Amino acid sequence: MSLNSTVSMGTSNALAVDARALNSLKFQAGQNNPEAVRETAKQLESLFMREMIKSMREATMKSGLLDGAQGDLGADLLDQQLSVTMSGQPGGLADAIARQLSKAMGGVADGDDAGDDAMPSTLSFAGRTGGYARYGGFAAKGGVGRTEAYSANAPSPQGLDNFVRSHAQAAERVAQASGIPAAYMLGQAGHETGWGKSEIRNADGSNSFNLFGIKAGKGWTGKVAEITTTEYIDGAPRKVTAKFRAYNSFEESFRDYAQLINGNPRYEKARASTGSALAYASELQKAGYATDPQYANKLNRAIQSTQRVQNTQA
Repeated sequence: MSLNSTVSMGTSNALAVDARALNSLKFQAGQNNPEAVRETAKQLESLFMREMIKSMREATMKSGLLDGAQGDLGADLLDQQLSVTMSGQPGGLADAIARQLSKAMGGVADGDDAGDDAMPSTLSFAGRTGGYARYGGFAAKGGVGRTEAYSANAPSPQGLDNFVRSHAQAAERVAQASGIPAAYMLGQAGHETGWGKSEIRNADGSNSFNLFGIKAGKGWTGKVAEITTTEYIDGAPRKVTAKFRAYNSFEESFRDYAQLINGNPRYEKARASTGSALAYASELQKAGYATDPQYANKLNRAIQSTQRVQNTQA
């Protein structure tokens, strides 16, 4: 069985009850193929769900009307279909299995840094360190640290106004070329950087101009800023060292962000949801833009704040 035929089973809602099919999936997942890893995880979850449903059925008193070989076959087919339908849901067991498979096999888990699909990572949990912008343990001179966005240290109206005003023209130019609303990009840039207070810095303290926390994957050939930041792994915050893209200007950061959103199939649903700030933010989170489980709600509030500022500046 080829990789394409194996992976395509996920789209046809089939269950790999054939041991050879499942072993083929495991082999392909071991080659660090992300699609195979996800499909393997879904199949394993399906098998688990099938056994659980079977146990529940056996524990239920039978009426006697469908007793017999044909009745048992029908129940088994129904259990199989239910297990396929219930597996592979976002945030379910398959996601956890995929992460564990990828880690165990030395691959890259869905949502981690992977070449041209490098996943951005929110920097919303930088701590206050007395005159330094700290990214989970890395102190960079020139910034004012902060805690979580929209907490007690939410931006002042003046700070929010200044941030939007300083980046409005660049965001508008990129919006016209990309179709992504300027308010969405400004709100996300503000959320990622604490409205300019916690921008990513290079080792020498200079600005990386990275407004969106986009990581430098294997396919990135530009400048890099390496810092320690906070990621959510299995729902728990952990400090990790990561390489982020560095630019020559803020407008270059806006352009790279728009290129990432428009050029990556992962964000197709987000591109189709620009009519609603909440829908756009939700689709970004579902696509794995950031590991913060509350990212969509925070980003939605940031965009709404930006829109209010734009209305007052108009």
